[in-house]
Amino acid sequence: MGFVDAVGTLVGFAEKQFHLSGAQAGLLPFFGFIAFAIFSVPAGVIADRRGRRFLLLLSLGVVLGGQLIPSLSIARYGLLLAAIFLIGVGMAALQVAGNPIMRDVSAPGRYARNLTFAQFIKSLGSISGPYLTAQVIALGFAWYHIFPVFAAVTLLTLLSVLGVPAAEGRGGDGTPASVRSSFALLAEPPVALAVLGIFLYVGAEVGLNSWLASLLAGRFGMDLGSSATRLGPGLFFVALAAGRLLGSLVLGFIGARRFFLVTTLLGLAGLGLLFGGARGLALAGIVCCGLGFANVWPLLFSLTVESRPERSGALSGLMCMAIFGGAVMPALMGLVADRGGLRLAFLVPVAAFVYLVLLALGSRRPTAAPVTASAPAPAATAGQG
Repeated sequence: MGFVDAVGTLVGFAEKQFHLSGAQAGLLPFFGFIAFAIFSVPAGVIADRRGRRFLLLLSLGVVLGGQLIPSLSIARYGLLLAAIFLIGVGMAALQVAGNPIMRDVSAPGRYARNLTFAQFIKSLGSISGPYLTAQVIALGFAWYHIFPVFAAVTLLTLLSVLGVPAAEGRGGDGTPASVRSSFALLAEPPVALAVLGIFLYVGAEVGLNSWLASLLAGRFGMDLGSSATRLGPGLFFVALAAGRLLGSLVLGFIGARRFFLVTTLLGLAGLGLLFGGARGLALAGIVCCGLGFANVWPLLFSLTVESRPERSGALSGLMCMAIFGGAVMPALMGLVADRGGLRLAFLVPVAAFVYLVLLALGSRRPTAAPVTASAPAPAATAGQG
């Protein structure tokens, strides 16, 4: 899943290769995100009807097909867009299948912890994708030759999964899932609030990654091509990976609801530090953001699925659909920056995290919880609480 984050790195190369305008080059990540908006809920229906393991294998096959297109030909920009869209479709289905499968193979009370550790592994893919691209170029190959590398890794993963059995549950009421019944879940306030939370979180993360380098370059005179990028999104991704690893350890000792509140407060504090006037405060804020942002997705996802395990496929589809926030909120930050300056644009992720803090506070009150969970195991062993 992490390799898909390398798409953002490829925008500049595609812009130069095909002589594109900024808007045309921006279609590259947009086509990846729009696939999540369109195909996540149908993928959840497939998961409920045919099983999550079937969807997992299908999604890896679709991703592999998308990676093979630019591996064979990149003669036109349209081919690259088609490939990225196909990869996005496969990645949407992979998220829908993979996150609930982690629950199937987790011991009782360990789902949040295991899902958090899985997100740490995903972070390694996010970090290594751009570095692999740079290495391919350093070896004398064109930038698009990274796609055969990705395809080889995906093929290896597909072959590995073929031999892994997965005991999975089906819908508890025996009613076949449908797109309509999946969207009907949004009529339930806890589900709607959680889906909105995912939308805002992903948008805040992608928005921060998109604009951090520009903020550092504009406020502190850093070089956009080196120090601003390294200490902006680079530092953020490293802190994100470290936070997920730490989160998988911390969840062995405290409950998921309590940790959800802690991590959202830390993310909000980090965003506040970005408004400080000193460079050191801004860098500390980036680290705090990475550590705080790190565990929002797995915690909110696991708590929501645990609240309705019999509808895990439909819930997973809805929450993965909300990943489309990664396309909307960076654009909104750009609009705010055009009108009021880049510093003001960072109030957009601040507002998102204020909502997440309120959501976390609500989840600690079982009678009015936006997200409820099943009864927790003892705190010494539970990932839920």
